Amino acid sequence: MKKHFTLLIFLTLLVVGSIHAQSRSVSGKITDPSGETMPGVNIIEKGTLNGTTSDIDGNYTISVPDGATLVFSFIGYTAVEKPVGSNSVLDVTMQVDVSDLEEVVVIGYGTQKKSDLTGAVGSVNEQSLKDRPAATLSNGLSGKVAGVNVSVNSGRPGGRANIRIRGNTSVSIANDPLYVIDGVIMHATGLANGSTPIDYINPNDIASVEILKDASATAIYGARGANGVILVSTKRGSKSGGTIAYEGNYSIGVLPKKIPLLNSEEFLAMEDLAYQNAQKYDPNGWNNGIYKDPKLKRTNPKLFDANGQPLHDTDWQDESLQPAFTQSHQLNFTSGNVDDNFGVYLGYRDEDGLMHNSWMKRYSSRFVFDTKLKDWIKVGGVLSYNDQKESQVDPLGGGGIIAMRQVLEALPIIPVKYEDGTWAGNADYPGMEGGDNPIQVAEERIYLVNTQTVLGNVYANLYLAKGLEFRSNLSVNIVNQRVDYYGGRDLDYISKNQGGDASIFNDRLNSWQFENYLTYVREFNENHSLNAMVGIAWQHVDRFNSTARAQGFQDDYFTFNNLGAGAVAVQPNSGTVAYGLNSYFSRINYTFRDKYLFTFTGRVDGSSKFGESNQYAFFPSAAFAWRASDEGFLSSSNLISNLKLRASVGQTGNSEVTAYQALAGMGNYSVIFNDQRQIGIGVSRLANPDLKWEVTSQVDFGAEIGFLQNRLMFELDLYRKITDDMLLSAPVPSSSGYTVVSKNVGSMENKGVEFGFNTVNIEKNDFTWSTNFNLSINKNSVKELTGGSDIFLGSTIVREGEPVGSFFGYVHEGTWNTEEETVAASYNKRPGDIKYKDVNGDGVINDSDRVIIGKGIPDGFGTFANTFRLKNFELLVDIQFTYGNDVLFRSKHSAEDRTGIANSFKTVLQGWTPENQDTYYAQIRPLTAGYNTNNDSRRVEDGSFVRGRNIMLSYNFSQHTLEKLKVGSMRTFFSVQNFFLSTDYSGYDPEVSTSGAAFDQGVDLYAYPKPRVFMLGVSVSL
Repeated sequence: MKKHFTLLIFLTLLVVGSIHAQSRSVSGKITDPSGETMPGVNIIEKGTLNGTTSDIDGNYTISVPDGATLVFSFIGYTAVEKPVGSNSVLDVTMQVDVSDLEEVVVIGYGTQKKSDLTGAVGSVNEQSLKDRPAATLSNGLSGKVAGVNVSVNSGRPGGRANIRIRGNTSVSIANDPLYVIDGVIMHATGLANGSTPIDYINPNDIASVEILKDASATAIYGARGANGVILVSTKRGSKSGGTIAYEGNYSIGVLPKKIPLLNSEEFLAMEDLAYQNAQKYDPNGWNNGIYKDPKLKRTNPKLFDANGQPLHDTDWQDESLQPAFTQSHQLNFTSGNVDDNFGVYLGYRDEDGLMHNSWMKRYSSRFVFDTKLKDWIKVGGVLSYNDQKESQVDPLGGGGIIAMRQVLEALPIIPVKYEDGTWAGNADYPGMEGGDNPIQVAEERIYLVNTQTVLGNVYANLYLAKGLEFRSNLSVNIVNQRVDYYGGRDLDYISKNQGGDASIFNDRLNSWQFENYLTYVREFNENHSLNAMVGIAWQHVDRFNSTARAQGFQDDYFTFNNLGAGAVAVQPNSGTVAYGLNSYFSRINYTFRDKYLFTFTGRVDGSSKFGESNQYAFFPSAAFAWRASDEGFLSSSNLISNLKLRASVGQTGNSEVTAYQALAGMGNYSVIFNDQRQIGIGVSRLANPDLKWEVTSQVDFGAEIGFLQNRLMFELDLYRKITDDMLLSAPVPSSSGYTVVSKNVGSMENKGVEFGFNTVNIEKNDFTWSTNFNLSINKNSVKELTGGSDIFLGSTIVREGEPVGSFFGYVHEGTWNTEEETVAASYNKRPGDIKYKDVNGDGVINDSDRVIIGKGIPDGFGTFANTFRLKNFELLVDIQFTYGNDVLFRSKHSAEDRTGIANSFKTVLQGWTPENQDTYYAQIRPLTAGYNTNNDSRRVEDGSFVRGRNIMLSYNFSQHTLEKLKVGSMRTFFSVQNFFLSTDYSGYDPEVSTSGAAFDQGVDLYAYPKPRVFMLGVSVSL
């Protein structure tokens, strides 16, 4: 299939190249306002990738079709557009751009010049996304915008990332931003393995991304804007004739580091040592004869020689973590003019994972059109379809953890297979924990996620009068997901006891929205300008899911494809949910003398999710900006070329609680009556008619300043966010007959600083060097909880005055030594046991001694990127950093404290002995003699890091070469992603979360490691 697809693309380009339209050569000279020639100016045929650059004397030559328009651009200068017409010579004089702020950015329900923004809005363009090709948009946005923390938490194909804009605002419901794609609001959450609909969008289709951060920018989305808004605009048709473009890349991913594990000799030595210490830690068991010398069981001729020495020394990381090959292809067809245009976009991605039998395949297609039917009406739309299939080995929950855990705990003394071709496993060596080896599990345990998404949108713009426009927009989003699972009949601890286990889970989500709004734009003499918008919207979401399951198969042939072949039919289940929103919104932008900018926004949202008296809420915002650089005292400054100060205040909401939580719910009850299982129906959930929105209030102060014709540009934001009425499924006394009720529980604060700068450091004839740097500092704390009681969620705690999701456990103080034997005995401990801090000094170590031992939320994070251009070459070096965050390395529980029953981290070699008492590691002992299961400070590690996120070398082919090849433009590149990682963390990667909780960042329980990716790519247009 891969070969056929690549061949198809090649033949398509070959055929199209043979019928390429007639072209003509255009040349000229480019100068600056003083008449000096300008080398390095970019010249692009508008609407295409066909381009060149001016040489050292400012001269250029380019081949373009009849009717083309050329766009001339250079850093620090205003872009110039010139129609070619009948000219064969076009000379251009570039004008200094006092600001690049005339760029138009997308905001909610409209667009605005960047210079007119009063809110905090970050923008990422298409080229910036291409600089780091990624499987998903989330991965591609990492480090692009200050205040936006993208944590890529898994190395599996397609990845899994958390995006947090200015911190967490909720304790239990979604902290994800709202995604809006071409005006379509993406509703779905809770898809398989923690994914969201944005993960199924082809990033190669994206033209630009705007990230709305403060209340002034997000309030237009009201009840769903509390976590920030990400606006995605996809590519449209060509406005300057037909074009064909191809982009492709091939890559290989490798494991950057391994975790040191015991080899065969060390493992057997630790097992012997555990046996020797059994009498000390379990004298009763020793006297009862439950412990046997492990040397006596080393008789299996498949594993040991005649002297009891191991025959194998298997490195399971080498066996299970393989080089991962990926290919990606994108083919685009566009055509049209300013009034009528269309585009067809096709994509294919085939990505292998580091872990055996882990992969992802995605097919994507999109059609877009815009046409001006009459002078007073324009219509358009987009229809996209994506089909993605994933073989996953790390689904959230216990089943996924098995995969990586078995890689680290498989015994080194066993091979993958014996000489007779049968699988080997931990169970082949008596007394061991764990089942079959990870290769067998990967082959015989299937977890396939099949996802099809449809996103459609049609609009009509009616130009009713001068400056008055009406837009009507109808959108749909359909997500159809199926999870196919099968656990083989021979897999210990997975499905062997069930005789094979198969299930099919179907989940379908339908969403539609209908929006209508009026926009009025008018200028009053030279001093006043007004842009006002008012609208109404309806949204509806419904979802249905079902599960069918069977066990007890005669063989593994059918897997999940024939549930009827299972002897045991497990009870099926299904569920449905639906909710709607009704919204009214308005925004007024007023500008006085082009220097004083005012924005007022308001939105009323009504949701069927909340109690009858709280279904509607109003979310207002106001903002002011002052373009001080336009004042007389700065307008003639040679130093300051741009200075804008802005401030905003407003409120947004979060409504992503499960529907019907304000109402009492019905559920199933199962009882045994007359020796038979009976099913009944009754009230299963308490009602809370007072349930209402989470509300986030935010204040922001910002400054933008540019020096030396904006060669140095700085941006600074200070903000404070307070979230009130946080939503939580809170526990209630079980004596009530229920376990939880949804209610509003308290408030949370985020406050921080965002700083960024862009500089053009060197700008010579054939060489430029530019730098981008951003730093975000955020402090999160829970301000108030109803009743003041702590809330325990997973491995974390929510406590007043502390960061949300702080790690909670005991303080590890090393081990008890022989001189402390008497004191240790008072705690029922011996020398060699772990020593915990008696926090309250009551002489007992219990739950009262648990304290906060770390936090997963970083104090700060940022990016330092440099771009170097030398003639046709370009080098990008992108560095990521994070500091002040911790990682709870929960894998240590079994990898360091269950020695002798599975393989362990090499750190157990530092265990306590009479000769080595100054250690954090307990004396080795058998499992039954007691081991540590507690979360403690020794399992919390510093998660700060500096990562070489991407280094890319690219080459743009010269015009001379392009003419020989008869193509419009061509670029090739080589990149290395994740090219280095500097950290004190002992796991694979400190950027990790294996939990699906709303804020559980920094928990590592056998996470899927991230690869180092070597990539080679090319793009070409005709």
